Amino acid sequence: MNIFSETLKNLGLNNQIGGIDFNFRYFTQKLSVVKDTKKLLKIMGEEDIEDIYSAFQIHSNNIEEALVESTSAFVYGRIAFRTDGLITNRKNVALLIKFADCTPILIYDPIKKVQASIHSGWRGTSKQIAKEALKIMQEKYFCKKEDLQIFFGPSIGKDRYEVGGEVYEAFKVFPKRDDFFALKNNGKYLLDMISANLSLLESLGISKNQIEICPYDTYSCPFLHSARLEGKDYGNNAIISVIK
Repeated sequence: MNIFSETLKNLGLNNQIGGIDFNFRYFTQKLSVVKDTKKLLKIMGEEDIEDIYSAFQIHSNNIEEALVESTSAFVYGRIAFRTDGLITNRKNVALLIKFADCTPILIYDPIKKVQASIHSGWRGTSKQIAKEALKIMQEKYFCKKEDLQIFFGPSIGKDRYEVGGEVYEAFKVFPKRDDFFALKNNGKYLLDMISANLSLLESLGISKNQIEICPYDTYSCPFLHSARLEGKDYGNNAIISVIK
């Protein structure tokens, strides 16, 4: 299945999602992730990229610039440790973010030619990782909010994402949290991650017409990995993006 943001691609950010036919979980796959990374880059027509940066993701709101000095050599390209977001303004350099049910988000400024790729699970979203990415893009790369185009990749659907009260409490800084939490009879909640991130971005001055939302749910789509569905031996999807 071919999943990507056509809007971002038309604006100069090549992007592609690798799903069930790939597995980017280094913990279980080891060196086979190199083969899958090359395979996805080939599908994108990006075999000749200068470099590729990924992250050792920890469900944080840490953002790292894709630079040699802030990363380490990896089995493919370079890796940033203890981070869940990458930013670059370099052309011909790929960013790779992994996800299973969490929300992958691409933020792109087609004017300044700057991209951020972030992994926004419930922990990262409650810590407002998208806000951190926007802050760096504005302060360091002089991006304007009104110029940004954003893509929410596939994530787990709200009807499948049951969480406990501790997750509800983690979102207490969100004034509209009850818009994206639904209390169940068993005392747990259903969490709508797309609406949570929409609420955050709208509070930061991003309009809905700047945001493209992938319609696929990782849990129900047979072409994507889902940690909740697959259990402890789950596979990782990935989103790769390259400024052209």
